[in-house]
Amino acid sequence: MSQHRVAIVWLRRALRLADNPALAHALEAADAVVVAAPARESRGGAASRAWRARSLAALDASLREYGTRLVVVADDSAATLAALVAECGAALVCFDRAYEPGTAAADARTWLELGAGGIEARGFDCTLLNEPAGPLASGGGPFKVFTPYYNACLRLGAPDAPLPAPQRIPAPDVTPPGEPLPEGTQHPIGGWWTPGEAGALAAARHFAAGALADYPVDRDRPDLIGTSRLSPHLAFGEISPRQVVALLADAADAAGAGDSAAEPATDPAAGAAAGAADSDDGTRPDAASAFIRQLYWREFAYHTLHHFPETPERPLRTAFERMGWAEDPAGFAAWCEGRTGYPIVDAGMRELAATGWMHNRVRMIVASFLTKDLLLPWQDGARHFREHLADADLANNTFGWQWVAGSGADAAPYFRVFNPTLQGQKHDPRGAYVRAWVPELAGLPDAWIHRPWEASAGVLAQAGVTLGETYPAPIVDHPWARQRALAAYGAIRGGRG
Repeated sequence: MSQHRVAIVWLRRALRLADNPALAHALEAADAVVVAAPARESRGGAASRAWRARSLAALDASLREYGTRLVVVADDSAATLAALVAECGAALVCFDRAYEPGTAAADARTWLELGAGGIEARGFDCTLLNEPAGPLASGGGPFKVFTPYYNACLRLGAPDAPLPAPQRIPAPDVTPPGEPLPEGTQHPIGGWWTPGEAGALAAARHFAAGALADYPVDRDRPDLIGTSRLSPHLAFGEISPRQVVALLADAADAAGAGDSAAEPATDPAAGAAAGAADSDDGTRPDAASAFIRQLYWREFAYHTLHHFPETPERPLRTAFERMGWAEDPAGFAAWCEGRTGYPIVDAGMRELAATGWMHNRVRMIVASFLTKDLLLPWQDGARHFREHLADADLANNTFGWQWVAGSGADAAPYFRVFNPTLQGQKHDPRGAYVRAWVPELAGLPDAWIHRPWEASAGVLAQAGVTLGETYPAPIVDHPWARQRALAAYGAIRGGRG
């Protein structure tokens, strides 16, 4: 029997079947559904392209279990979509909304063009808990500080329950051939990830059942598996924030129903840091709430980008337009290649190059080193991250870099300068993270792993380290660089913005 009303589900960032409002609406409104996705979209470099290729392959495999398949097209341009609409004879296009400034504007033009041709176009928020336009501050404008924004979001109530995966996806009589699935590159995405919806759900469940218990304590420890590592899955919409919230709520309920005297297993390497996040009464903060707060930090990044679309290239605080950034191509190259002479910085940059990911605490450390120790523009660092991160995301990448540089929302104190040595000693106390990514320092004792330039000649010789040969000496003196940064920041302190 031939179908009469065909809908296209046009997915750019919501590469999943469960909790997909665009897909759910199409299934209700049409007799047959074509699920389509562009092979390429404006995101980042080799790591994100490799991830997308694998995610599209996983989505296609899931659709084939329903007796249909993914229609892959070249790109997300209006012309490509219009050609697909004509080929399918579609009367409806359901799409996942994109929020990058250029993409959102292009989408608006596309939907107007479709409407003029008699094609209904419906957009759905598939990747956030709230639309980035709101909530708004009491004066009617956007928030610039996170905590009031977070509290306003909480007043909106709990997120809706996630939608289940569909029971059936009726295909049209003839499914357009589309293009072949993009070939996966040889980028060595970290082995702990499985791109795709099933991999995302498995990762979220693994986190909820394990590392979540100690998340408030361990999340700043790059030497431990203390974070969810869900950022690439969220960036590609393989799991929705609503699904994550629901999983954490289930985990919290399960924990509450268990033996209240049982202590969650902790890595003995947590050591003295274990009590750092405890509250005054000796209890730990609620782990699920601590993680959900981070999901709202992600939402705040989108809120900021929506209201300040110039921020990917220009500082939110306009006083920073006058910032006296340095010119240091050699320093920038050393930072990019992980040879600054500061082990925690070099470990982070090498992890990024090798896996397409970097621990969040280390992202802050390396960003501070670039913008404060080297006094180089945050835009250069943001572009490097976008090119190399598997979880490349314009809103979060921009927000994070501006926050560390002091030029963005909630960046107080904006003149904060991280000491890379102390940060390493605090968050990688036994040097396990550094040894993993800077193996030439592996033989150094814990006491010197984060400051090899202070070790004696005998200690260095015994570890097989020759500064300037097997491992670089520091490219900048941190105390001097800190004073230079404070002077530069002080010069703009009186400005508005």
